[in-house]
Amino acid sequence: MGDDPFRMEFRYPEAGGLPPVVLSIAGSDPSAGAGAQADLLTLASLGVHGCTAVTALTVQDSVDVRAYTPVSPENTVAQARAVLDDMSVRVIKIGMLGSAAMVAAVSALLADYPRIPVVLDPVLAAGGGAALAGAGLREALVAQLLPQVTVMTPNGPEALALSGASDLPTAGAWLNRQGAEWVLISGG
Repeated sequence: MGDDPFRMEFRYPEAGGLPPVVLSIAGSDPSAGAGAQADLLTLASLGVHGCTAVTALTVQDSVDVRAYTPVSPENTVAQARAVLDDMSVRVIKIGMLGSAAMVAAVSALLADYPRIPVVLDPVLAAGGGAALAGAGLREALVAQLLPQVTVMTPNGPEALALSGASDLPTAGAWLNRQGAEWVLISGG
């Protein structure tokens, strides 16, 4: 810790009266309409200190994703651990993961921090329809991540795709039975 008072304050935020810290594990959206940038804007508007661990770099505008490049799961987890080791993170929010390998890596990370609540906003496709989920992502989310999730916030199509259900009440109940303590399905 040394003599740097700023670093000490972040390691012990309750002593300095600093805002709560939320770690967003998500893709990077240069238009700031989604992903890590949108999370940071929302968190700042709520008086929360947002931090990020990036899972993918996207090429997108305000309408759709044109392309994306995954970040290695090891790099994303290293980013997250750097924040978790330094700051008193109160909540972990997860967005675009993109692959089963990323789900496995993030799931293993969460296992090391079981007391931190987790919000999962699963991303299977961009708003414009571009697929953002690799092979096996659905199964990995359900088997590995849902049992660690406090609140899940899928949109309607994602809830139906993840659950295999034909209606939203059934989808929500199924996702809840898979481990998510709370499921809030949005309309988008």
